[in-house]
Amino acid sequence: TTPLPMENDPRLVFERLFGDVDNTTPAARLARSSRNRSLLDSLVPEVNRLQRRLGPGDRTKVDQYLEAVREIEQRMQKTEAQSARELPPLDKPMGIPGTYEEHAKLMFDLQVLAFQTDTTRVATFMLSREVSPRTYPELGISDPHHGLSHHGNNPDKLALLTKVNTFHVKLLAYYLERLQATPDGDGTLLDHITLLYGCCISDGNQHLHTNLPILLAGGACGALRGGRHVRYQDETPLTNLELTLLDKLGVPVERLGDSTGKVDL
Repeated sequence: TTPLPMENDPRLVFERLFGDVDNTTPAARLARSSRNRSLLDSLVPEVNRLQRRLGPGDRTKVDQYLEAVREIEQRMQKTEAQSARELPPLDKPMGIPGTYEEHAKLMFDLQVLAFQTDTTRVATFMLSREVSPRTYPELGISDPHHGLSHHGNNPDKLALLTKVNTFHVKLLAYYLERLQATPDGDGTLLDHITLLYGCCISDGNQHLHTNLPILLAGGACGALRGGRHVRYQDETPLTNLELTLLDKLGVPVERLGDSTGKVDL
């Protein structure tokens, strides 16, 4: 019942997933970034030996994976170098892009890479948190997100809140497109994944926790059928949906939280 600690630094996420876990101090990361070295450099002999044993199709997959790793490394090195130039005296987190959109997309790319390499099969990610004071200057919005959610049915605030929600969904679309574009076995990552997107409140103005707007994406290896809008009976707990998803993903449990049973999915 205790949430896992959040990590918003792409560099730390990358190193925890793919290597150099113990060498994560800001000074050490900046030193390596300044040398423009890759975590892949030390793997060149092993990769060459592996490539000689693989067929053409598998070699292509390995090349795509290595290129994806290096491309993300270069993006983070560029961000870190810019951060170091602007505020060199501060021991601040490095690797966080300057804009919210770039940051979110980089974190999505890391998740795609982690799934592609089977480094993990589960990820949770928050585009925004409760009581968020975030503003969206890139959308021309100077009001904090949380304040907009308490709109009082003010048309102007509702319009701004819609812009924020639309922006978040566009970021989700980017993630889905990346999953769809990544081959995985006999299909794509999107074919084999289950993604649940939503929020814990349907109307922030009233703090309503009913009629939650929940979106499911992905094929779950054929276990899910998309293209539908499903409405469940009133008072159906969200955990009923989550319990059903666990069952379809091969992790059957009797109960989850306040669940009362499974739903038709």
